[in-house]
Formats: sequence, C-alpha cells, structure tokens
Amino acid sequence: MIIARFLGAARRRLLPTTARPTHEARHWLRYGGLLLGLAVGMAAHAQAPRAATPAAADTLRLTLPEAEARFVQNNLQVLAQRYNITAQQALAVQARLIDNPTITLDQNALQQAIHRQGAVGDNPDLRRNQVAIQAQQLFALAGRRKAAGRAQQQAAVVEQFNLEDLVRNLRFQLRTTFYDIHYRRQTLRVYDTEIPQLRKTVDLYQSQFEKGNIALKEVIRLKAFLFTLETERVGLITDQANSQADLHILLRDSTNAVYRPVVNSDRVRDLSLNAFPEQQLIDTALVRRADLLSRQAEVQRQQLNLRLQKAVAAPDLAVGYSYDRLGSYFDNYNSITLGVAVPIFNRNQGNISAAKAQIGQAQAEAAQQQLTVRRDVHEAYQVAQRQDDLYQHTNRDTTPFSKLIDNIEQGYTKRLISIVEYLDFYEAYKNNVLQLNTLRANRMRAFENVNLSVGRVLLKAE
Repeated sequence: MIIARFLGAARRRLLPTTARPTHEARHWLRYGGLLLGLAVGMAAHAQAPRAATPAAADTLRLTLPEAEARFVQNNLQVLAQRYNITAQQALAVQARLIDNPTITLDQNALQQAIHRQGAVGDNPDLRRNQVAIQAQQLFALAGRRKAAGRAQQQAAVVEQFNLEDLVRNLRFQLRTTFYDIHYRRQTLRVYDTEIPQLRKTVDLYQSQFEKGNIALKEVIRLKAFLFTLETERVGLITDQANSQADLHILLRDSTNAVYRPVVNSDRVRDLSLNAFPEQQLIDTALVRRADLLSRQAEVQRQQLNLRLQKAVAAPDLAVGYSYDRLGSYFDNYNSITLGVAVPIFNRNQGNISAAKAQIGQAQAEAAQQQLTVRRDVHEAYQVAQRQDDLYQHTNRDTTPFSKLIDNIEQGYTKRLISIVEYLDFYEAYKNNVLQLNTLRANRMRAFENVNLSVGRVLLKAE
C-alpha cells in the first residue's frame, strides 16, 4: 500500500498527462517498479505457507502375493458371498429341525365363577373347575426333514463353488491390473524422458526463430510433435489412474496411495507353456473350474430336491394327547389322537414334475459348461502360445535407441540431420518401447487368461 501511494505520487509529480516522460521521471518509475516488484515478491513469499497445497499421494511398493493376500481378506464382494454361504448353511440347519409341539389349554371362566359363588361344604364337585388340555406333535414321514436338510445343504455347496468362481474371476482382474500398471509405468518413463528433452529443443528453436536463424515451419513441427507426446502421455496417465482405482477397489483401500508393482523381470521372461501340455490343462480345468463344479453341484441339488418333493407327497402324522376334566360324558377324560392327511387329490405331483424338469435343465447346463471349459482352455492356450512366440522372437533390447538419443539431439542441434529424421527417430524410439511394453502386458494377460480358464494359478512369475 505504501509503495503504491509512492508510485502514484511520483507519477503525478513527474509525468504530466500531456507530456512525454523525462529522464528523471523514467528514473523514478524504474526505481518505483523495482520496489513494487520486490514488495509483490515478499507478499507472495509471506502468503505461500498459508496457501493450501494438495497433499502428495504416497507411493507404495506392492508385490503380487501381498496384493492377493489383501484381496482375499478385504474384498467386499468376496465377503458378501461368504455371508451368503453362511446363510445357506443356516437354512440347512433350519430345514432339519423338528416341528414344535402344540399345547392348548381350555377353561370355562364363566362356569368357574358360578361354582365359586355356589360352593357349599357338602357338595365338593361345585368347587371343581372345568379344564381341558390338548398337546399335539407333528411327525414328518418318508424322511422329509432329512431330505430337506440335504437339499438345502447342497444349495450351500453350490454357493461355495460360486464363491470360488467369484474369487477366480476377481483374481484374474487383480493380476492383470497389477501387470498393466507395471508395464504402463515403463511406457510412461519414455514420455517422461522424451517430453522434457523435446521442450528444451522447442525453446531453443523458438529463440533461434525469433532471431531469424531458422524457419517457422521447423518450430511448428516441433511444437506439434511435442503436443502429440503430451496428449498421449495424458491418455496413459488417465488409464493408469483408472487401473489404480480398480486396484484400490479390489483391495478395499480408501487411501490415496499410488501402488508401484514390484515384478521379477527374470521370472517373467522365463515363463513358458512347455511344461503344461494343452490336454493336461483341459483335464485340470474339468476338475478344478469352479463354475463347472457349481453346475454339477446344481444337478445334485435338483436330484435331492426331487427326493424332497417325493417325501413331501407322503402325509405328515399328527400325534396328540387330550385331557378333559368335566366336559366329557365322564370326568377326567384322557385320550390319544392320531391324524393324517389322506393323499387323494394333492399328491404333490406338480412339484415332482417340476423337479424332474429342473434336473434335465441342470444337466443340460452342466454339459454346456463342460464344453465351454474345454473351449476356453483351448483358446487361452493358443493365444498364450502365439503371444509367447512373438515375445521370444522379438528383440527386447532398447539400449541402442537409448544411446542414440543423445547423438540424435546433438546432430539435430548442429544441423547434421533434418527435422524429418529427428522426429522420425523420436517416433521410432517411442513406438518401439510402447509396442514392446504392450507385448509384455499382452503376454502376461494371455498367461493369466490360461490360469483363469484352468481355474488354478499355474503360470506365475511371483
């Protein structure tokens, strides 16, 4: 505020509105501008600590075994399916429970009051109260409760296999996301190296253009190529952020940490399908794939349901006991009651027919799933084999490009090569590393797809 007043006073004193600035005026203005710049800098420096700066995200090293351990323990979808299994097991216990007995007490309250009013010593019957008691127990015949318990327990087995299938698919997502993040980081390193170097070149040639030493078209081409690199880098960063978000969800991590996957490059390079023939993997999948086991367990559940429906067709037996003090033709009447429904009209024939049809449906779905498993393993094996062959026959050494980049920079600066050659080398180097990392990521995804199709992690580099 003081310096602003000082500058205003100096301008009013030394610069008339219609006159050009004198030498003294220019001196005072330069001096005032210096003071103003110093004041602004000091104010910005004083306010800088008070400004809110975004907190930098922590970078955490993460190995694949650590990620899988946290996934199995923390993933919410897995936890929800576990609760479902617990619920099905509880229903199986409930299905085996015996029905509760029924007890009925009947007493005439009005007659009881009359007896109390007319009670005399020489007639003891007038002091007795009318009471009727009935107890009844329902017994399930033909093993209905046992059949219901087995059918419900088999439903819990189906849900257990559904849990394993869920874990299988989520583990595939976890492992592929893990490797995608790793190889995308390798690709981003190229952009993080190229872009700063190219910015220096653009600034250098911009200054040379302003001096009239080079043509404008070269500066424009350099800026266009720099813009292309920056745009591609932003796209990669966006994809990386999405993968990080997926990884956080799989691990149930609500922090802002950035995971840096730790990968053993030697073990990744040595991965091979040679130790696993295709037919062996198919045989393993037929006994390990959780979705196929779930379909087969569903067939067994429907068969148990048919037994249950046949047992339901048999009527239940109701056994009871009855006591009546004064309400019968003689006092203190005791009796035993038996009751059973006569299966004349309803023999549960509709539910039995439906259960038979559901068995056929479950068997067809199981057969279809078996064909799907065989086809999945075959397709995954062929794709992995092609990806691995391409990887093994590709030159994976990018060292010559890295060594040449400095020479290319110097050659272009000294005008030994044209801008076309300069940009072509940059583009070739970027595409080579990008395609190589894409090949590595696709190869690991193909191997993980084999693990997914088999239902067991056989190909692993951790």
